[in-house]
Amino acid sequence: MQNRTGSLSIDSENMFPIIKKWLYSDHDIFLRELVSNGCDAITKLKKLDIMGEYDMPDDYKAQIQVVVDPEDKTISLTDTGLGMTEEEVDEYINQVAFSGATDFLEKYKDKTNEEQIIGHFGLGFYSAFMVADKVTINTRSWKEGATPVLWESEGGINFEMSEGTKETVGTTITLYLSEDSLEFANEYRVREILNKYCSFMPVEIFLSKANAEQEYETIDAADVREDDVVVETIVEEAKTEEKENENGEKEIVEVSPRKEKAKINKRPVSISDIHPLWMKHPNDCTEEEYKEFYRTVFQDYKEPLFWIHLNMDYPFNLKGILYFPKVNTQYDNLEGVIKLYNNQVFIADNIKEVIPEFLMLLKGVIDCPDLPLNVSRSALQNDGFVRKISDYITKKVADKLSGMCKVDRESYEKYWDDISPFIKYGCLKDEKFREKMEDYIIFKDLDDKYISLKDYVDAVKPEKAEEEAADTAEKADTDNNAEDKEEEPTIVYYVTDMQQQSQYINMFKEQGMNAVVLTHTIDQPFISQLEQGDLKVKFQRIDADVTDSMTEEVDEDTLKQQTEELSEIFKKALGKDQLEVKVQKFKNEKISSMMTLSEETRRMQDMMKMYSMGGGMDAGMFGGGETLILNSSNALVQYIMEHKDGDQVDLFCKQLYDLAMIAHKPLPAEEMTEFVARSNEIMMLLAEK
Repeated sequence: MQNRTGSLSIDSENMFPIIKKWLYSDHDIFLRELVSNGCDAITKLKKLDIMGEYDMPDDYKAQIQVVVDPEDKTISLTDTGLGMTEEEVDEYINQVAFSGATDFLEKYKDKTNEEQIIGHFGLGFYSAFMVADKVTINTRSWKEGATPVLWESEGGINFEMSEGTKETVGTTITLYLSEDSLEFANEYRVREILNKYCSFMPVEIFLSKANAEQEYETIDAADVREDDVVVETIVEEAKTEEKENENGEKEIVEVSPRKEKAKINKRPVSISDIHPLWMKHPNDCTEEEYKEFYRTVFQDYKEPLFWIHLNMDYPFNLKGILYFPKVNTQYDNLEGVIKLYNNQVFIADNIKEVIPEFLMLLKGVIDCPDLPLNVSRSALQNDGFVRKISDYITKKVADKLSGMCKVDRESYEKYWDDISPFIKYGCLKDEKFREKMEDYIIFKDLDDKYISLKDYVDAVKPEKAEEEAADTAEKADTDNNAEDKEEEPTIVYYVTDMQQQSQYINMFKEQGMNAVVLTHTIDQPFISQLEQGDLKVKFQRIDADVTDSMTEEVDEDTLKQQTEELSEIFKKALGKDQLEVKVQKFKNEKISSMMTLSEETRRMQDMMKMYSMGGGMDAGMFGGGETLILNSSNALVQYIMEHKDGDQVDLFCKQLYDLAMIAHKPLPAEEMTEFVARSNEIMMLLAEK
């Protein structure tokens, strides 16, 4: 062929400097693009063989060889693909942004579709100039009689074309690295990049270092393959030992048979797993394979709880595996990763356009060849199609969870503590997910059993119905519009700390009442969402008020008088003029005092604390608002009423207040110190008697 020189044909002025500097955010991505191009070339050659246009050699191996040379400061990639003719190099390389993959698919779209072509754009090759001052292409086309072509370019603007030296079909691209990119001549750095982007590409990828010393391995002679280079044959003679037999006689026994070994050149190990687990049918995958894949990909040696294998061909092609990892108890600590692939080529982690936000708490891989990528193959174009993919993934996850709840309730309950933050977050963030999961939200109750919200409401409805019937009958004579009154929501009591609120829990259990346990930080916004649902409920923490079932009826005037007297005594003793005191007669005489805080006030305080985070505000300033409830049935409270001016009344008032507060929330350090000192003082008084 005739030697040629020229300038690259670029449609837009000054386009190449932009490609070189800004097309890809991470410069190491050049390796992914060049390897992907090599995969495409091999895929195309296989298609030509299938269609009868090319006869594949018997010893053909589909592979890509990556060789780093620190001395020459180069990195080269050799594929066994279909190669290029002079005309094709002119068309696909010298004309920037013309996609060879697109042209190939258009030409053969009606003949075969058994394998996907990775490339979409024609810009991938030019990513080489982000790290190289000079790039050469040595290629030989599959076409019979084709002359090999050598293409060279310094700086990516001007090129030279001449007859190449390649003897086999395929392409070798060599990058002469720039001084600020010499890291890519390091074997370990390149291996790291290949593992990141190319671990699951559909072609075997081998990495080596130029001029490296030959490494060897020893195998059984029977395991030698045709392509192995045998350096030495080693014979290990049989080993014997003298042992005593059953008759007590000594004899020579063979303990290790004669073995023939072969010392061979160390076999290269492919970086890529060309048949990743997600590409297999779920029925062909074992439990151990799923777990091993999880450990390998995510470097997490805690076993996942369970997983969902996505396998869809219509209306779009999508495969993947989503794992539910065992998580910490706090939502803030949850951190997952969803790896997105396109035809087994790694694109990025956690692409929010494809992966619903709440699913990013999981770990998994998703491979969708139909994704509309932009030219850098790193991000997604805004497309309604992407939304359909996202909706499909959401549906499959919801189907898996709801199906487990219906078919394997025992496992669902076993996993609930780990998966509930994820499900609740999903309900908050995704309306469609919430609609599918709302009947499968469960809660642990005070008996350590799991119930749904509907179960809870149904359990308290008979009692609620009796109370409402009595109220309606009482008001019927005075209020003709009673029947028009809007239905009151059912109160759902909840606990946030089983230890801190143990006094209230015991009171509930004594009255045969139940509550749900909500110990997670996400529970507060979640119950607000539930209150807006079709099931009319209102959540209330068990220390928000004293229920009627815990108290006895007392004359209102008597309660009013006792409240006024004790309020004055406690305000004076505690020095708290704003303290709100309320007297009630509990059925349980052993309870002396307790603290309540209205649900509305608590939620307001929680919201203010949340908004103050990071703002330099003191979270303690949002305390207060509690009501001290005193039990008129309790002997100690009665003693205070009968000895208003006694010497120890102030001491008892302070102790009762702190006891009520301790059962409500932790005391600040200073108040706890005073409480301990006061407790010692009270015990000394008892000891002196």
